[in-house]
Amino acid sequence: MTTHWLRMLGLCLALCMGAGTAQALTPADALALVEGSASDRVETLQRLTVAPDERAAALIRAMAAQNARLHDERVYIVDGDRVLDAVTGEPTTLPPDAQDVSLNNRLRGALETALAGLDLLYAEPRRQREAARTLQRSAFDQPDIEQLPLIEKALAGDLDPQARQTLELAQAAVLLDSEDEAQRLAAADKLGEARQAIVRPLLLAQIEREQSPAVKAALQQTLKAVERALQLSSVLAQGFTGLSLGSILLLAALGLAITYGLMGVINMAHGELIMIGAYATWLVQLAFKQLFPEMFDWYLLVAMPLAFITSALVGAAMERTVIRFLYGRPLETLLATWGISLVLMQAVRSLFGAQNVGVENPSWMSGSVTLMGNLTLPWNRIIIIAFAAAVLLGVALMISRTRLGLFVRGVTQNRPIAACLGVNPARIDTYAFALGSGIAGLAGCALSQIGNVGPDLGQSYIVDSFMVVVLGGVGQLAGTVYAALGLGILNKFLEGWAGAVLAKIAVLVFIIVFIQKRPQGIFAMKGRSAEA
Repeated sequence: MTTHWLRMLGLCLALCMGAGTAQALTPADALALVEGSASDRVETLQRLTVAPDERAAALIRAMAAQNARLHDERVYIVDGDRVLDAVTGEPTTLPPDAQDVSLNNRLRGALETALAGLDLLYAEPRRQREAARTLQRSAFDQPDIEQLPLIEKALAGDLDPQARQTLELAQAAVLLDSEDEAQRLAAADKLGEARQAIVRPLLLAQIEREQSPAVKAALQQTLKAVERALQLSSVLAQGFTGLSLGSILLLAALGLAITYGLMGVINMAHGELIMIGAYATWLVQLAFKQLFPEMFDWYLLVAMPLAFITSALVGAAMERTVIRFLYGRPLETLLATWGISLVLMQAVRSLFGAQNVGVENPSWMSGSVTLMGNLTLPWNRIIIIAFAAAVLLGVALMISRTRLGLFVRGVTQNRPIAACLGVNPARIDTYAFALGSGIAGLAGCALSQIGNVGPDLGQSYIVDSFMVVVLGGVGQLAGTVYAALGLGILNKFLEGWAGAVLAKIAVLVFIIVFIQKRPQGIFAMKGRSAEA
């Protein structure tokens, strides 16, 4: 009995050692992979990808990079200055008359799928996600049941959760090509869970060629569910885009709500103060790239206060040198600030050039989050919405809870009485104008994260900012919030229905009609300032 078990143990060890030394890539496999009919080569490629060894994977990658050569039924891999035997991996010499391995479009597509399969089996999570998306595109564009072994092999391994979810959809798409009715029914249910636009054309094509009434009914039900989900995600996407636009308008108009709403100054250079904040952000980015490249992701923490201070100083200089002499004369103020805006734009062109400059997002503002399978929300937009809310909260608390805010409200409501109580109106005017200008700089910092920065940046927002302040009610921060968010959401929904140009015209007509009916805006000013 003992002898029998020893013999069995020896046989198992021999088998294990043989399996460890067996080569998956044989000379016949290597030759079949590089020459012959396209169908045979694709079949060999799929078989080797499902159970690859190091040599098979190297040959597949070399073929994709067009680094494989053939001579006298022997396959070579050209790796820079080295030449390797594709089967053994040993260094060798490339014959002078070695031929390139030819590839057609079908083989290129099969190689792309094979490389994705290799990445799914062995790569890091990021490359696994990219490879899963490649396999999904291949499965959705041209479902082929022969892709199933590779997908199942990858799903059986250790996969990134997002890559697994993507690959399960690819598996369902491939199973629609199965001859088993139960598998097609299960695939229809799985595709219904995706709620993605990419599923819809696949379902429509399968419904056209499906012969089974039960499967066709399931596919039609899945299609209706997908279309409902797509409609809902489209509405939510438009709402988010409108909220994002509204937050940008809010940031651009919030400083104007102080300089125009509270102080009554028609500042046509407000857009250029936004532009100065954006250029300050760009300069900080350049400084971090050159001096602190390892800390580049945190440059915004320095750029935000610097953008605020730079724009605030420019605004304070404007107020002390020009605007202080024009209070109570709106037409002269408008013309003077318009002239200042031209000077600032030309100064920026002279210093930094007329071309737009790009500001890179930090890594924590890059990418997006996907909800409901088809609703993609960019992180930079989400963070800007949160930033706008934080700036709004800070301004509201400053105006309502601080000594400076009390002085600003006092000077706004009754300058002579405030002066009699010991407040210096001229100094408060400068502080308030600097505050409004600094908030414009913060708006420029935020805008630099969603587009290019150029000398004309502020011109795109000055008219919209005035419309927001006037619609919300002069001097009313709450009205500015409602007007900015309302106009942003209304504009985006109208764009989806009538196009960008007609939407802009419709919003302008709405504002004109609204102001005709309610000149004081959404919120009317109260107190002595309203009676003046």
